[in-house]
Amino acid sequence: MVFLTNAQSGISQISRKSWIFLILSGLATGASWLCYYRALQLGEASRVVPVDKLSVVITLILAFVFLHEEFTAKSLIGAALITAGSFGYDGWLDRTPDKQSESSGGFA
Repeated sequence: MVFLTNAQSGISQISRKSWIFLILSGLATGASWLCYYRALQLGEASRVVPVDKLSVVITLILAFVFLHEEFTAKSLIGAALITAGSFGYDGWLDRTPDKQSESSGGFA
């Protein structure tokens, strides 16, 4: 992107500390994707993806706690919906008649 926007002259102005954080961020992102794809190999996508989406909620919480970012009503509602969707999905939408009969005495 730097080369597409012809901003490569600014690369030399990036501090050593910023380079370290950029490299560590890239390594963490790569490791995250490797873990995500490994989880998809080991488990069902319908169970892995909702857990992955909780990273948005964790990011909101960490930004509030450590960066003192404002937690608005919109972000609270969004976090609540993501959390409810992630936890509620497996409990309600994934029930088959066999699972319901075992847990609640319903279908035979």
